[in-house]
Amino acid sequence: MKLLRYGPLGQEKPGIIDGEGRIRCLSGIIDDIKGATLEASTLKKLHELDLHSLPLVSDPVRLGACVGNVGKFICIGLNYADHAAESNMPIPSEPEVFSKATSAICGPNDNIIKPKHSQKLDWEVELAIVIGKHASYVDEEHAEDYIAGYCVCNDVSERNFQLERGSQWDKGKGCDTFGPIGPWLVTKDEIDDPQNLPMWLEVNGTLFQNGNTKTMIFKPAFIVSYLSQFMSLQPGDVISTGTPPGVGLGQTPPLYLEHGDKIKLGIEGLGVQQQTVVSFE
Repeated sequence: MKLLRYGPLGQEKPGIIDGEGRIRCLSGIIDDIKGATLEASTLKKLHELDLHSLPLVSDPVRLGACVGNVGKFICIGLNYADHAAESNMPIPSEPEVFSKATSAICGPNDNIIKPKHSQKLDWEVELAIVIGKHASYVDEEHAEDYIAGYCVCNDVSERNFQLERGSQWDKGKGCDTFGPIGPWLVTKDEIDDPQNLPMWLEVNGTLFQNGNTKTMIFKPAFIVSYLSQFMSLQPGDVISTGTPPGVGLGQTPPLYLEHGDKIKLGIEGLGVQQQTVVSFE
């Protein structure tokens, strides 16, 4: 299933994509795509619905973040060996974990706001995991049981804030609009192999990132297991799993986003995002 949230900011409604690629409203079935909605029993009920009996949503409509009321937004840094190399950083022996503020989450096609004093605004296409049930001290063999599905994430980053303003990455990762997720949450039954998904990102029509999840250092099941050793994971938590090479920081010379730049990114089977950079007002 492809689940989504649509409507004005703060007033999003739950929806699902039917076999013809159209949005159907789920408001009469569930209240939102979040938390308990993502547990296996609810997903099973949604899977059994006759989608053509649900109200059709007229286009055009704004797409919101594909998960609402996210409790934790966790990220894995330097999870592609070739991206670590372009960043002049060693390959980590264990996952590099940091958090993005949940207030960074926005819709997949919303504008990205360039913060005040931003000098080095960058892009990162990433595969994100969405948790489907409480996970604590999970072994890797069973970790996939705790995954509800996957989505596209743009881990927008301000490299000056991240790398040159002290040692805390969060400062360059958590600004408002730095976490577009969606367009859909794709349930794991639709993804044959999350470790073999082509992914790409363009800026102003030029392709910069062209990678595949198969080159990850730490795979999704391991990441869920690993994180669960340090914190419990709850339904609706989002884990972004790292980016392939081609970020602005890795260009020669480095290239960063400016007002008016247009970003387009996607992952096979998970949909496409499009954003425009605007200056903070």
